Amino acid sequence: MAVISRGFGARRRESDDRLPPGQYLTADFPVLSAGPTPRVQTDTWEFAIVGLDGIRRTWSWEQLHELPIDDITTDIHCVTRWSKLGTRWRGVSLDHLLQDAGDGDFTRVFSYGGYTTNVPRADLSGGKAWIAVEFEGEPLAPEHGGPARLLVPHLYFWKSAKWVHGLDMLEHDEPGFWEQNGYNMYGDPWKEERYW
Repeated sequence: MAVISRGFGARRRESDDRLPPGQYLTADFPVLSAGPTPRVQTDTWEFAIVGLDGIRRTWSWEQLHELPIDDITTDIHCVTRWSKLGTRWRGVSLDHLLQDAGDGDFTRVFSYGGYTTNVPRADLSGGKAWIAVEFEGEPLAPEHGGPARLLVPHLYFWKSAKWVHGLDMLEHDEPGFWEQNGYNMYGDPWKEERYW
């Protein structure tokens, strides 16, 4: 049976127009996960995109860092109702990785440790998503998804898959781990798309 970390409880709603409906503001960074934390070394880390054509395109840690790295300041919102405002990240835009990925309007993101989530391709392109490698000026800690996690800040944070390992291009939307377990297929925090 999977171990669910603490922090899946509710708190009172705070009034702040930067907070989506039903969210409360937190100054810390809660650690929420199902199962053990994978310990992935950067010398073996790899990101892969598998196209509809079956071709697997890969980037090592070094190859990822040869791409332009962006500084991102953004708010993040967890489906468990916490929000953290003005977080600072560094990462590689998915635009650089998806440019040769071929067709497919949907993706299944997969992680070290077996976790998956679905994200429409349109939500990973156009400067909306990154492979994040730093948080608040430090390498991304394993408990927060390090060495690299997906960062899709306009969706609930479960879509920003920890320990990201790659994605499959898909013709049709398919649910990932949390979506199969009752979470919303899309996850817009401003519409409170939390659950089915």
